[in-house]
Amino acid sequence: MTCLLGYYGYFDSPHFDTFDRFHSDNRAIEGLPIRLVIALVVGVASLGVMMNMLSGLNGLTVTELDAQPEPDVIGPDQQSVEIAVVDPDGAPVSDATVVVKSDTATIDGVATGTTGDDGTAKLSLDPELGPNQQEGSLEVTIKPPAGSDYADDRENTAILVLDDYD
Repeated sequence: MTCLLGYYGYFDSPHFDTFDRFHSDNRAIEGLPIRLVIALVVGVASLGVMMNMLSGLNGLTVTELDAQPEPDVIGPDQQSVEIAVVDPDGAPVSDATVVVKSDTATIDGVATGTTGDDGTAKLSLDPELGPNQQEGSLEVTIKPPAGSDYADDRENTAILVLDDYD
């Protein structure tokens, strides 16, 4: 009776010592555990990428907020500025914290305010310019509402301070 054993060839007798060769061969499983681990890791990573492509990126994305100061140009004297916080569609965002701090123009400390239902925060600012400085700016940042999918990673519209602005 003929027996086929892969690369070992044909043997006429199944009682020949063919199975003992496999039993005593320790090299056959040397790299097997690490290959299985690598295949498992690559498989799980590929599955994750495919599932993300199928379900879209909505679960991992956040919505960028923007600040719209009004007026966005002021003089170096105390005045009130309303800053609207909006999402990319222009809808107002309530309960966001607006922070205005010195940039090239200076203010004492930091001015903060929280947006109401209309998405605006009213801040009182008293910017100062340095000697022989004709213009400067104030930096506006937003802290999104707690537990929301909003973020403020991009630069917002700065408030321009002009020395001769009425």
